[in-house]
Amino acid sequence: MTSATPMTNTELPANRPTLDVERIREDFPILRRIVNGKPLVYLDSAATTQKPQAVMDAISAYYTGCNANVHRGVHQLSVEATEAYEGARGKVQRFIGASRPEEIVFCRGATEAINLVAQSYGRTHLAPGDEIVVSHMEHHSNIVPWQILCQQTGAVLRVAPINDAGELLWDEFSGLLTERTKLVAMIQVSNALGTINPVKRIVEAAHACGAKVLIDGAQSVPHLAVDVQHLDCDFFVFSGHKVFGPTGIGALYGKMELLDAMPPYQGGGEMIKSVSFAETQYNDVPHKFEAGTPNIAGSVGLGTAIDYLSELGLENVAAYERELLAYATARTSGLPGFRLIGSASNKASVLSFVIDGVHPHDVGTILDQQGIAIRTGHHCAQPVMQRFDLPATARASMAFYNTRQEVDALVSALGKVVEVFT
Repeated sequence: MTSATPMTNTELPANRPTLDVERIREDFPILRRIVNGKPLVYLDSAATTQKPQAVMDAISAYYTGCNANVHRGVHQLSVEATEAYEGARGKVQRFIGASRPEEIVFCRGATEAINLVAQSYGRTHLAPGDEIVVSHMEHHSNIVPWQILCQQTGAVLRVAPINDAGELLWDEFSGLLTERTKLVAMIQVSNALGTINPVKRIVEAAHACGAKVLIDGAQSVPHLAVDVQHLDCDFFVFSGHKVFGPTGIGALYGKMELLDAMPPYQGGGEMIKSVSFAETQYNDVPHKFEAGTPNIAGSVGLGTAIDYLSELGLENVAAYERELLAYATARTSGLPGFRLIGSASNKASVLSFVIDGVHPHDVGTILDQQGIAIRTGHHCAQPVMQRFDLPATARASMAFYNTRQEVDALVSALGKVVEVFT
């Protein structure tokens, strides 16, 4: 591995946390669960976050108060449903700093959003010999759609390497950028390592060679303030269930001029202005990309989750999680056989690790017996596992509703793992 300088950033603020975590925990009913006779310690937020009561109440209120289809009806329920749906679009716009609501396309999640860009923008603009650049730390959802696109167009996928700390190597990355590079697709925060990439610098470098940039923000929006206009990325995607909202909903941001020129991703109702057997005229952005009845309740829930997170303040969230990560890193470092996978200088609140001589699935099973929920496996990031010559890791991922006491419970349970296997 080369000794080139790794990329760094300073996106996490240094201010002290100001969250009342004990009060916040009261907003999450599931955190009161008992699992295997123990209080639930939920450390799997990178897979999916828990939902505050406000989100569940908003979804219930939609179904009990104004359940109707959107955009098509003049009756009161349809008008109210449309207002709620489009209101949620406006909340997403403001949350990530888009210039207008029309730049927000609702999708099933980040995965569908990436596939939309690949099949709509990618198939239109890429040709044989063109190149797409990703990093070695990508989630499968930011690898497989581009592989499919390369098979369809004759484009070539290039992979920027990472160092032993799990940081992107700048010299190697920038060396991949040439006049053949048409698209850079990069994760902002690694789900498997916690690494935070300085995406603004990535965007600037990609734009300098004429490439467009898609940022996968699925793991960043729960932890960091995002402003897509400041980043100047061309596309940005995220999933609702990662940001304390419901499953089955997410968003694609795209610059208006790009979305306007892109062909539809799917055909059907809503995405049209007029249909005849001779010709179909497509609807305006964003409706052109939202064929069929959308996930109205999901969008309402997502909007409420954004309200909740915004009220807490992402600066406060990031500061608290930064302190919690530092505490967890220090507490686990002295465990016998414990090895942290991913030690980037800038990380989100993720601890991926292995314990010498113990399979991660065994770690997860023993922790579950203590009521502690972590993730084990390849985390839909098999190239990361291959990079570190591992079949899997155990991963504890934290959010603002976690506490030092829960970290202590994790460390105590990991001590039991060591006792059992040594």
